[in-house]
Amino acid sequence: MEVVYIAGGCLWGVQAFIKTLPGVTSTEAGRANGTSHTREGDYDGYAECVKTEFDPAVVTIKELMGYLFEIIDPYSLNKQGQDVGKKYRTGFYSEKPEHLKEAQAFLSERHDYDHIVVEVLPLTNYVRSAEEHQDRLARCPDDYCHIPDDILSRYK
Repeated sequence: MEVVYIAGGCLWGVQAFIKTLPGVTSTEAGRANGTSHTREGDYDGYAECVKTEFDPAVVTIKELMGYLFEIIDPYSLNKQGQDVGKKYRTGFYSEKPEHLKEAQAFLSERHDYDHIVVEVLPLTNYVRSAEEHQDRLARCPDDYCHIPDDILSRYK
């Protein structure tokens, strides 16, 4: 198994979507690439993300990027749906350079590459979100989510 960190706006919907994808073996709600974490709830500069464990024999990095593009507006900087702020930026993070190279190749192959604001960066740090954020939409299905229901349930 391998691990990547996927940011697509509010992590509740992103986790609900990613956990249904073929080849994904586990998910965890968290925050990536921030500048500080001094106390619970202080996530300065972090992107809400989903730690995604996957089987590379079943799903590729380019396929994971394609799935991410199903649930985000890749041209919207720090905003997805009604959620606004740097923590809602979109991104793909990994500790493996080959993952980043494949993700960047996916972006480069798009005709509108110059307008895409999705980060593809090495993971510098990660913090697991509080338990109340883990699998939030499964426990509270009426909570707000920027991802339409038909997309959330596409791979179930």
